[in-house]
Amino acid sequence: MSLATTDLSDAHPDAGVLAPVFRDFGGITAFHGVAVTLKVFEDNALVRATLESAGEGRVLVVDGGGSLRCALVGGQLGELARRNGWAGIVVYGCVRDVAELAACAVGVKALAAHPRKSEKGLHGGHTGRVLDFAGCRIAPGDWIYADADGILVASRPIHHGH
Repeated sequence: MSLATTDLSDAHPDAGVLAPVFRDFGGITAFHGVAVTLKVFEDNALVRATLESAGEGRVLVVDGGGSLRCALVGGQLGELARRNGWAGIVVYGCVRDVAELAACAVGVKALAAHPRKSEKGLHGGHTGRVLDFAGCRIAPGDWIYADADGILVASRPIHHGH
């Protein structure tokens, strides 16, 4: 069984699909894993704290409220994610250090690039929340499947071998 989102979507039409608003910024375009969810707004302190922990092949899903006013993930956090074993990061918001992220062996999908850094500790955030953005609901523990064709969300693993 292929891990391609097209094949998975055909086989599991009930799987959620995020609206096609995300661009690939990481050095890896296809990734999958269990979702770890964060809800933040223009403040990436919680993003950093989470990526400092062991990723264990999971996908960090960051609901940044779709803000286009600053970046929530940059080159340092991309490298931190890679080093700590995260499969990827999906950001409903912006990233920066595009060249560094592209050279980093981790999946990164976000809305756009933005040169401004976010605040630290100004707005805080929440971990382990059910998120709702880009037309999809994502709960902690859901499975994320991402590649150049898009991002699927499933409540259980839908790839072969599970």
